[in-house]
Amino acid sequence: MQMNHPIYIASDHTGLELKSLVIKHLEQQKLQVIDLGPTELDPLDDYPDYAFLLAQTMQANPNSLGILICGTGVGVCMAANKAKGILAALVVDSKTAALARQHDDANVLCLSSRFVVPEENIKIVDEFLQAQFEGGRHSKRVGKIIAYEREK
Repeated sequence: MQMNHPIYIASDHTGLELKSLVIKHLEQQKLQVIDLGPTELDPLDDYPDYAFLLAQTMQANPNSLGILICGTGVGVCMAANKAKGILAALVVDSKTAALARQHDDANVLCLSSRFVVPEENIKIVDEFLQAQFEGGRHSKRVGKIIAYEREK
């Protein structure tokens, strides 16, 4: 797996352990990973803070990819999708991970640390990062999302 840009990653306290596993896995593949936090357990942290930080970092680094983790994956996904240019996808299986990139041009992968086992989350990460946007008929659909975002 070859990446031209670093992979940004962040979580809340419930995703801290999984985030460490994902970082280790990606670094073993010689991929550059930038950890946006947290670096230690703080049960009072709030997932939107990390989702917004990752989104802002990606906005400043076009064509980058990100990974967000919280208990369900839902909260970080909702927060990240509020940022312009972010197409975040909550993924719970490897097939959907590939399709999120291939059909939807997702640039942020959102993972559940509570409801998906770590081994499956690692497979999801690999599928997401290996897949490429197919364009074609999917470009029109993604284009509609981007156009709507620009209007608002």
